[in-house]
Formats: sequence, C-alpha cells, structure tokens
Amino acid sequence: MNVTEAIAHTLKAEGVEWVSCFPSNPLIESLAKEGVRLIAFRHERGGGMAADGYSRMGDRQRFGVFTMQSQAGAENSMGALSQAYADNVPVLYLPGAPPLDRLSIRPDFWAGRVYQGISKQAETIFRADQTYSVMRRAFHALRNGRPGPVVVETPSDVASQAVPDAAPPYRSPTVMRQVPSRGDIQDAVKALLGAKRPVIWAGQGVLMSGATRELRELAELLETPVYTSMPGKSAMDERHPLALGAGSSATTLAARTWLQESDLLFAVGSSLTITGYAQRIPPGKFIIHNTVSQEDINKDHAADIGLAGDARETLLAMIDEVKAQAGESGRKGKTTVPAEVARIKAQWYEEWMPLLTDDQEPINPYRVIWEIDRTLDRERSIVTHDAGAPRDSMVPFFTATVPHSYIGWGKTTHLGFGIPLMIGAKMAFPDRFCLNFMGDGAFGMSGMDVETSARTGVPITTVVLNNGHMATYPGGFPTARQQFGVTNMTGDYAKIAEGMGAVGLRVTRPAEIAPALRRAQQLNAEGKTVLLDIKTRAEDRRSGR
Repeated sequence: MNVTEAIAHTLKAEGVEWVSCFPSNPLIESLAKEGVRLIAFRHERGGGMAADGYSRMGDRQRFGVFTMQSQAGAENSMGALSQAYADNVPVLYLPGAPPLDRLSIRPDFWAGRVYQGISKQAETIFRADQTYSVMRRAFHALRNGRPGPVVVETPSDVASQAVPDAAPPYRSPTVMRQVPSRGDIQDAVKALLGAKRPVIWAGQGVLMSGATRELRELAELLETPVYTSMPGKSAMDERHPLALGAGSSATTLAARTWLQESDLLFAVGSSLTITGYAQRIPPGKFIIHNTVSQEDINKDHAADIGLAGDARETLLAMIDEVKAQAGESGRKGKTTVPAEVARIKAQWYEEWMPLLTDDQEPINPYRVIWEIDRTLDRERSIVTHDAGAPRDSMVPFFTATVPHSYIGWGKTTHLGFGIPLMIGAKMAFPDRFCLNFMGDGAFGMSGMDVETSARTGVPITTVVLNNGHMATYPGGFPTARQQFGVTNMTGDYAKIAEGMGAVGLRVTRPAEIAPALRRAQQLNAEGKTVLLDIKTRAEDRRSGR
C-alpha cells in the first residue's frame, strides 16, 4: 500500500464508518475502496463542523474525520478547526499538502505548521515509513488526555509513496483513565460535606466519560444542586429536583442564585474557562476542580483542591468516599435544598411565562422555544442552538433530559455551526429527530448545507427565526443601521430550502408552530430534510443577565 491507502486502511480498522470531505484529496478514493462512506459538503467549514458534531456525540469512542485538499481547502477549514479546539472536541483532520520541497515556501500553505496553534496535535508525514507511527499517535491523542482536534497532513509526493515492509506496523492505542489520589478525594469529600451551601458545576467531560448516572448519584447523596455549563447541558436531567439548569451568558434564576450564593463549587469535567459565553464564578468560593486536563486546573481560577482525572472515575471514587464519611445514604432527606430549588424554579417560570406563551405577531422567539420544548419527544430528539440570540434564548429554557438530547457549544461562536453540527449528530444517532435553532444571520453562513442534508439522505430540521436583522445587535450600530442597514437582511428561507431539495414550511402565527414541528418530525422520518421559516420579531430580553 502507498501512504494514502495505508491511512484509509487504518481508519477502516479503527471502525471509522464515514468521513466528511470536500474534494480533492486522494484519500477520498482510497476511503471509498475501503467501504467508508464519504459525504461531500458545500464548503470545507461545513465538512469540519459535521465531523465535530459527530465527535461530540461519540464520547471519545467514535470520532469524526474530515479530509480536504491542500492550499485553499486547508485554509477554508480553519474556522471549523478553531471551533473544535476552543470547545475541546476530539476530531481528526486529514488535509492534503504541497510536495515536500514547497511546504515552507510562500504562498504554499503548510497546514501542519499553521494548525499547531488551533489543534491539540498536528503532524506532517515526511516519510512513508512514518505513516503508522503518526496514525498511532493521532488516535492516542484523540482517546487520551485533554480532548481536542488532531491533524495529520500528507504532502502530495509522500502520499503516493509505498509504505516499506520494514515500517513499524499499526497498533491501535488504548484508553488510559487517570484517577485522582485517594487523599485528594478524601479532602474533597470532607470539604463538600462541611460546606454550608455547595453547588456542583458539571461540564462536557461528564458527557464524554459517560458519567451522567454517577453525577446524579453523587448529587443525591450530597443533596447538592447541579448546574451544567453550556457544553455540559444534558449531563443532568433538567427535570430532576436538584437540577438548576444550564447557562451561557444567560441562565436560569435557580442557577444564578446558587452560583452567586454558594460557598463551595465542585467543578467536574469542566475546564472552568473564563469566556463571554459562560457564567462567571464570583470570587471568594472554595473551589474543587476536576478535569482530565491538568493544564486547566489553576488556569483561570485558583483551585483549593485539584482533581486531575477522568470525570466518571473521579465521581465513582467520590461516591464511595461520601458513603465512607457520611454513611450509605449520605445527606439524603437532611436538607431543604430540593424544596428551595423548586420554589425558585416556580418563581422564574411565573416571571417568564408571558413571553413563553406570547400570542402576539410577529412571533416572540421565546414562544418558538416553548413550543419546541412541549412538542418534541425529548428522549428521542437532539436539539442545538446557533450563535447569538438563539443561543442565549434557548439554553435556559429548553429542557434537556437524556445525555446528548441537547448540544451546547461555543467558547468561540461561529455563526452557522448548527446546520452541519446537526448533520454530524444525525450520523451518530440516525433514529433521533435532530433540530437546529438559528437566526437568519446564521443561515447565511451555512444554509447551502441544507442541500447536503437533502442530497445525502441525512434528514435534519432547521428552524430559522426570520426577523429581518441580526437580533444580537439591537442597539450597537444605530447610525450604521439607519443610514446603511448594516444589520438588516431579508430572505424567503422556505423557498430557498425548496430549491435545495428540502421541504420549506412557513409559520406566521403562534398556533402554527406546534403543527409545523409535528409535520417536520413526520417528514424527517420519511427521509426528507425540513426548514421552518418562522416570522418572528426581535427580542432582547435574556434570563439571568
């Protein structure tokens, strides 16, 4: 086999069933010969984002893979790669490259070097006999340590060279799970049991390690409420009496109350990164910080106790230690926390119900969210927001139930991420209804991949809030808006969808939302991609701000 064929053979051996792509790369043909499905997107950014979506659903057991041509293809892919890097998503990028003698010569683009700042690991295969060693290191990095995108670049002249028989064979790397020391676990549990008003902050690592059951058990033992970060949303069933909900820069009243008033915060499976798209941790708290990535501990917040290790293994150890220190039932039934959470939730919903049930026209975006939350079978659906106003409106109010019923994303927020993300999610869970909730500004960034969904038989539903302008910036550019209309935009998105082979449904009245959603679910089940063009008005109110 030559290098390209060896890479394709390795991917097949690792269980890769499909690869997103944008031609041209010789790996595409080699993968096809291996029986790996190829899905071509309308833009490299979309292909990378779909691979990202698949990886988010894979819990570090299945990985999205994206391949594209050298030069312009690799350049166009940087936005998707940077999104995966910011959100710690383990996705494999396989760009082509110029021949070896042109790698470092302008204007040829050396992805292996440029990508190093936005990837966990980036390697270039310089010799054919390195192929299997480079691929082994790539899959080791995908499975272990801090999650993040991994890049393997193949120069065009190396790609066609035969892998020598004497080259080291490929050996699939295993998963290694790190566990904090017993002494640190004991100290963490002692601090939790001694706290007056503790809170658990659960991140994406809980999902990736498959630790939702353990998170719930620990919360119940301690009778401590759980807040989930935006990437961690769905790590805790939000119907649970101890669930505070999730947050971006907006959040629920219960979450805001506990984050402000708690004396101890136990972060599990979270980087605790300071970002404009997450809740801030007020100063003065005792912080116990668990993450698989040691470099994130003490990065943005001083940790009183650091617990470097896998989220599930850490939670299991803490459950055992709580029982050792406080008995088999822990603090169950010994606090008023569930009643207090219920009271604050009721107060919050009473305040927001006029917006959620608003009957006025144009439609209030919160009414759309309310109908989505009431109409969908949450356990059989996957929902995501897009960037901007859809994110901050949706995250607090959609009820996530089972793991991956919601995909929260966005330490850097690329408009248009939702469409290709949902295509990747649908590839991971083809039996689930996949819905993307976006604004008209975001549609302009990735709307053409509605055609990808329709063409490839990977049916998703996209909800476009058609309000004619970028709602995130209602007062930011008054002169520019008045004189030049810089944040205004128009479109018949249902008609555009029809032109791309999808079904377009227009919604202009609140009473039409639920029937349209039910129709979308039926059409998706029949294999048809759907776009709901919902005529809405701008709404700048956000919960918890």
